[in-house]
Amino acid sequence: MKRTLVRTILEAPVVGETVTVGGWVRTRRDSKGGFSFIEVNDGSAFGNLQVVADQSLANYQSDVLRLHPGASVVVQGALVASPGSGQAVELRASEVRVLGHCEPTAYPLGKQRISFEVLREVAHLRPRTNTFGAVMRLRDALAFATHRFFHERHFLYVHTPIITASDCEGAGEMFQVTTLDLEKPPRLPETGLVDYAQDFFGRRANLTVSGQLEGETHACALGNIYTFGPTFRAENSNTRRHLAEFWMIEPEMAFADLSDDAALAEDYLRFLFSAVLEHCPADLAFFDQRVSKGLLKRLEHLAASRFERMTYTEAVAHLEKATVAFDFPVSWGIDLQSEHERYLTEVVCKGPVVVTDYPREIKAFYMRLNDDQRTVAAMDVLLPEVGEIIGGSQREERLDVLCDRLRQAGLPPENYGWYLDLRRFGTVPHAGFGLGFERMVQFCSGMHNIRDVIPFPRTPGSAEF
Repeated sequence: MKRTLVRTILEAPVVGETVTVGGWVRTRRDSKGGFSFIEVNDGSAFGNLQVVADQSLANYQSDVLRLHPGASVVVQGALVASPGSGQAVELRASEVRVLGHCEPTAYPLGKQRISFEVLREVAHLRPRTNTFGAVMRLRDALAFATHRFFHERHFLYVHTPIITASDCEGAGEMFQVTTLDLEKPPRLPETGLVDYAQDFFGRRANLTVSGQLEGETHACALGNIYTFGPTFRAENSNTRRHLAEFWMIEPEMAFADLSDDAALAEDYLRFLFSAVLEHCPADLAFFDQRVSKGLLKRLEHLAASRFERMTYTEAVAHLEKATVAFDFPVSWGIDLQSEHERYLTEVVCKGPVVVTDYPREIKAFYMRLNDDQRTVAAMDVLLPEVGEIIGGSQREERLDVLCDRLRQAGLPPENYGWYLDLRRFGTVPHAGFGLGFERMVQFCSGMHNIRDVIPFPRTPGSAEF
C-alpha cells in the first residue's frame, strides 16, 4: 500500500491532492449534520490529521460510527482547506477502511489520564500515547544525530561484543551468561568451585558493561572509532536514573589526550542539542508545556554555550567555600555526588562544566596516571539539573604503569593480555568517553524517570515483554 505520512501532509500540505493515510484513531466526534471528525495519528509526527467522514460513505453506520480510540484505519480522500483553527488542511474521506476495531471497555488507554507507573505495565501500548510517541521520536532524532556527528568527523562505527570475558569497570556487577545446569553445575574436584571450562564458551562469560576496551583495539589500528550499543549493569538500584539494560555511545580517539577528549564531548553535546531543536520542534514544545517547563530555553542555551573547565581540586575548593549544607560532606578524595555537581553547574558556573583530573583511587584502572601520582587524566561533563552526563579519560598507554594499576585494582594482568598487547605493540596516546543514551533522552525530554525513555525498561525485579 502506498500511503502518505501524516508528517508529510502537515509539513507541506497540498490542497486538492488525493492521498491515502494509515493510522490509529485518537478521537471521534459526531456532528448532527451527518458527518464525523476523526483524529488520526500514524506516529510520524506529534500532530494528528483531521479526517472528515460523512454519512454518504457505504460503511458510515456499520464502521465509522463504531470507531473508538485505538482503532486502526486506512483513509483515502482529498486534502481540503480546513475552516477550523489549528490545522491548515483536513482530509475529506472518500473511503474509510477499518483494519481493526478497538473495544473501548477493554482498551487500557482510555481518555482518562494514566500515570506513567501504570503505563509501564502496558509498555507494549504506551507508544500510542502523546508522551511516549514524542519520546520515541526524540530518541530516534538523537540516535540519528549521533551517527551523523561521528560520520561527518570520519569516525568508524565499530560493533563491539555484548558477551565478554572482561570487566571494563572492575566492579563485578555483571550479568553472567551460562548454559550450565544451575541446579547441578560441574565442579572442580580440588576446590568445589564451578568448572567453567565445561560451559559454552569454555570460561566464565558475562554481558558487557561497556564496549570501551574492545573499542580501544580498533582505535589503536583505525584511528577514530565509536560504538553505540546495549550495555548491562547488575546493580540492584531502584532509582529514577538507573537501568539494568541501557545504550551507550563510546567514541575512542588515537593520538589524543584529555584536552582533545573534552573538546569532542563538548562539540558532541552541542550538536545533539541543536539537532533535537531543529528536528523535533513539536515534540519539544509538548515536553516544554506538559512535562518540564522551560525545557526549550534550557536546550537553546546549552546549544550555544561554551563549557567551563576546572580541575577536581578546583571543584572541591568551590564546594568547600559553599554556604549551603550538603547531604554528603566535601573533602578532597570523595566521589562527587549529584548535589555537588549541580552546585558547580547551577551556582558556580551557571552552565555546563568539564571537571578533570580526579583522584586515582575513585577512578578506573585504565585512566592515565598524571605526573603528580595522585590524580588521573579523567573528566566528567556536568550539566545543570542532572549533573554528570559524560564520563571519559585519556587511557593509560604505558605498559608498566597499566600493569601496576591492574594489580592495585585486584585484577590479574594475565586476564587482560590482549588489552596489554595494545601497549606492547605500537602504543599511542588515546582517549575516549561514554555517554548513557537514555540519560541524554531523559535530559532532552525532561522526563522524570529513565524507565520512561526506553521502549522496555529492565530494572531489578522487572523484565516484562
